[in-house]
Amino acid sequence: MASRIVFIGDELAAAGFRLAGLSVRVPDPGAETEVLHEELVRAELILIAGRAAARIREPELRRALHSDRPLTLVLPDMPAGASGTDVARSVRLQLGLEDT
Repeated sequence: MASRIVFIGDELAAAGFRLAGLSVRVPDPGAETEVLHEELVRAELILIAGRAAARIREPELRRALHSDRPLTLVLPDMPAGASGTDVARSVRLQLGLEDT
């Protein structure tokens, strides 16, 4: 079985992660905690956009971040003026593959 890496966040960021081959979840506002719970039992790695993480109930997010399995990380959101920037570079920055 292939490893399952999941991104939870907004549609724009999800499009980039989808192109990179990740599974993506774009929860309705207020459904972020429920989506996290669903993925905790299926995924091997969960990447959560900062704005989505801010809407997850704090105890559940803390528990996920401190758990060994699956590894769960919160990614910083792209800066507000980033819409005209190089999308590939922005994704590499978010993943920590490139320095600013």
